[in-house]
Amino acid sequence: MPSLTRWFIKASLLYFILGLLVGVWIALQPLLSPSFALAGLFPVYLHLLVFGWITQLIFGVVFWMFPKYTRDRPRRSEGLGWATFWMLNIGLLLRALGEPLNATQPAALGAWLLLLSALLQWLSGLAFVFNTWGRVKEK
Repeated sequence: MPSLTRWFIKASLLYFILGLLVGVWIALQPLLSPSFALAGLFPVYLHLLVFGWITQLIFGVVFWMFPKYTRDRPRRSEGLGWATFWMLNIGLLLRALGEPLNATQPAALGAWLLLLSALLQWLSGLAFVFNTWGRVKEK
């Protein structure tokens, strides 16, 4: 199993646990005192599960299991694969910080974090598609 695949899959499992914890925190909010309640967690919850867990698991398995691009470059560009990994994860972490910040104190910082987060996640998706497209072919 390629190193990049292991990183994608292990990160996806960590995001799965983190997403479930955020889900429990959201469910407990009506029982918590206002000082422990945190606005903006639902979008974080969704991003952790959809992009953190499911998307990264898919990216890792695709990088590993899809047909070879060429004999010399079976996974096309490993460098682009790593760029995909880092852009997606930095984008996710910025989203996890930006959503509650923007919900509790709407200001330029929260908005810029969300914009940068969205841009990094979008670029990671483009990089993944570019790196994978040529591996989707007939037998």
